[in-house]
Amino acid sequence: MITGSSHSLKWRRLQLKRIEDILNFHENEILQALSSDLGKPPTEAFFEVIALRQELKLAQKNLAQWIKPKKVPVPMSLKPSEAFIQNEPLGCVLIIGPWNYPFSLTLQPLISALAAGNTVVLKPSEHAPATSKLIETLIAKHFPKEVVRVFTGDGLVAQALIEKSFDHIFFTGGGEIGKKIMLSASKDLTPVTLELGGKSPAIVLQDADLEVTARRLIWGKALNAGQTCIAPNHLLVEEKIKPLLIIELKRVIQEFFGSNPLASINLANIINDHHFKRLYNLLESARISNQILFGGDVDKLQNRISPALIDIQDKDDPLLAEEIFGPLIPILTIDNLDTALMQIRQQPKPLAIYMFGGSTKEQNKVLERTSSGGVCFNDVIVQAGLPELPFGGVGASGMGRYHGKAGFETFSNQKSVVKRPFWLDLKFRYPPYKLKISVLKNLFK
Repeated sequence: MITGSSHSLKWRRLQLKRIEDILNFHENEILQALSSDLGKPPTEAFFEVIALRQELKLAQKNLAQWIKPKKVPVPMSLKPSEAFIQNEPLGCVLIIGPWNYPFSLTLQPLISALAAGNTVVLKPSEHAPATSKLIETLIAKHFPKEVVRVFTGDGLVAQALIEKSFDHIFFTGGGEIGKKIMLSASKDLTPVTLELGGKSPAIVLQDADLEVTARRLIWGKALNAGQTCIAPNHLLVEEKIKPLLIIELKRVIQEFFGSNPLASINLANIINDHHFKRLYNLLESARISNQILFGGDVDKLQNRISPALIDIQDKDDPLLAEEIFGPLIPILTIDNLDTALMQIRQQPKPLAIYMFGGSTKEQNKVLERTSSGGVCFNDVIVQAGLPELPFGGVGASGMGRYHGKAGFETFSNQKSVVKRPFWLDLKFRYPPYKLKISVLKNLFK
């Protein structure tokens, strides 16, 4: 039942303050949970807290403006009238979080949903049990159950939830589960936002600064042990600079993680045995084929894999069959930028495209000749750190946007409103129609 209580600015600010309290009073618990689930170094775990604080800051600063009705011009033919767009809450929404960034990517859409005035059901990922339990505990401590409720458990719990009637479903995860959610949602015509992934390529052209490029690529690929939806999946490198880039990539891996990366406190773990075995099998296949150029050490007891540089000669290589989601770095040779763009267009639309080097003309060529959720030049992943930029995929990499105002709008219904007075009621609009078509044409030019 719609009561209108969540429409007020005061109510929405209160919910955002509750999220702020969670971050301020439970920071150490958050970092410990992320370390337990993914072996995240404290700095990487803190990135999740930073992302939420940035999102909160933007929402708190702009919320009063976002909820104001937006006036729309009215043509002379419809005056005197007032027209505006009123953002209203959708109602009760379901948010299903992922395991790779289990805290931030579960609470970030929660911030958007609460700012838009909704009540929320949260389903954290069962594959990150410590974080899931912490989210359940903290939400129960800081929120009334009629505002936010948490349901933990496995895929059966998620399946039971999506069978219920919600006003919106927001899912972050893999494409196959996304298809199932969309199918279930279609039964009640429930709108969905799907934040998926994809094989995001990184193009390296011969005028790139290879030292900086190598640092940024290894950082992006090793961050969270490669378990990042917008990590560079594979490299497309111009032939002339490929040997030089590989030298720099090797050097950076040793600089970041030492001579024994598996012992480094700066490298996270693979989430569980299932994903470790998948990556291990890909790595062993490459090892048998003598494709490993550097790295690729494994620790089966701790589910750890060191960053691995892998030479790829065939674009149909098993390593490129699906999103890697790990610290394996396939390197392909390209003749030029046009070759890279042709390969990218032959694949499903990725969540991100990266390019290092290139002129403004070549950057524009990437923008004009490819389609992706986002593009970043001369860096990786940082586009997701700007809450002012809408974030999301296209095609197989997802649908819908969030972060900042885009997230507020995702969880809002943009209601169109027209107000007219009684005092001017021209009779020519009513039957029997006497106004000539020629007059109407002039009136509605």
